[in-house]
Amino acid sequence: MTLTRRAMVAATTAAGLSTALPKAASARTESVGRAMLERTGSFLASLNAQQRDSVLFLFDGRARRDWNFMLGSSPAPGLALEAMSAPQKDAALDLLATGTSALGLEKAQNIMLQQDILRDEWGKGSPDRNRERFSVQIFGTPSANAPWSWRWEGHHLSLTFTLVGDEVVSTTPSAFSSEPNAVPSGPHRGLVVLKEEETLGRALYTGLSARDQNAVRVWDRSPGNIGSTRGNHMGVFQENAGIPLGDLPVGARDKAMRLVEVYTSEVLPRDLALTQDARTRGEDSDGLRFAWGGANLDGSIYYRITGQNLLIEFATLRNQPQHLHAVFHDVGRNFGRHRV
Repeated sequence: MTLTRRAMVAATTAAGLSTALPKAASARTESVGRAMLERTGSFLASLNAQQRDSVLFLFDGRARRDWNFMLGSSPAPGLALEAMSAPQKDAALDLLATGTSALGLEKAQNIMLQQDILRDEWGKGSPDRNRERFSVQIFGTPSANAPWSWRWEGHHLSLTFTLVGDEVVSTTPSAFSSEPNAVPSGPHRGLVVLKEEETLGRALYTGLSARDQNAVRVWDRSPGNIGSTRGNHMGVFQENAGIPLGDLPVGARDKAMRLVEVYTSEVLPRDLALTQDARTRGEDSDGLRFAWGGANLDGSIYYRITGQNLLIEFATLRNQPQHLHAVFHDVGRNFGRHRV
């Protein structure tokens, strides 16, 4: 008998393994938008009236732009997995799979698993926090021609997709964050959730000459967190901090562009990744700016990459070296602002 997607998640996470679905499950041969439209319809059809009231929001309402990945153990708005039946959870996870690559889905599911680790190993947050405290939110009425949106959200994870009919017009804001990023003990010891966001960022900075490090180090002390939380991204984006990649050695530019891929396209299904890669290539890569904060590499660190429409931010929280916040904004397209 074929395991349901929910059962696959439960089995692999219970064994302490990362969970990944075949990439074909994310996109298949249909368009990603068509898959999202169909699976959203299947998910909604599985709900009762009270559940539909919980999951549905106005497209033009404030809630659509009120994303939040810093929820702690509190539930996000919408309908949480923990309030769904087993078939409903399968339908919700089917929807999540349409918006992620195999690697993106693995990251998302490991962030969900971390909620159990925080509860059981670190004693952090409410005693009832768990891997199913992640909610689905649907904005507007999914249809063949009208604008609509959906979000998957909980502690440290917020993924927003905006569509016009079955065309995906935006995949941001996007937040994959982590605590503890490298699990030090317990049944999941050795699990690393964000594998390159920190290590590649550090390698980019430490590989620079002392002169270039001084040039990119805009803050001697890390801010201790990212600045682009909830509605605050425009102020951060407009600061234009750091120096252009074109002023750095070729090897450093290559590392920076690889880091951009980690945030922008690697987590997306193939069709969306190709679109995002083309959009990134449309930026003047030499004009992308890299900024660093934190002179003490053993303490809290911070970096930022910005371009004409691109904003990537990363921070280890002050005095919490295993607590990472990482976000990506396609500023011109956040929430589909260019189309709806």
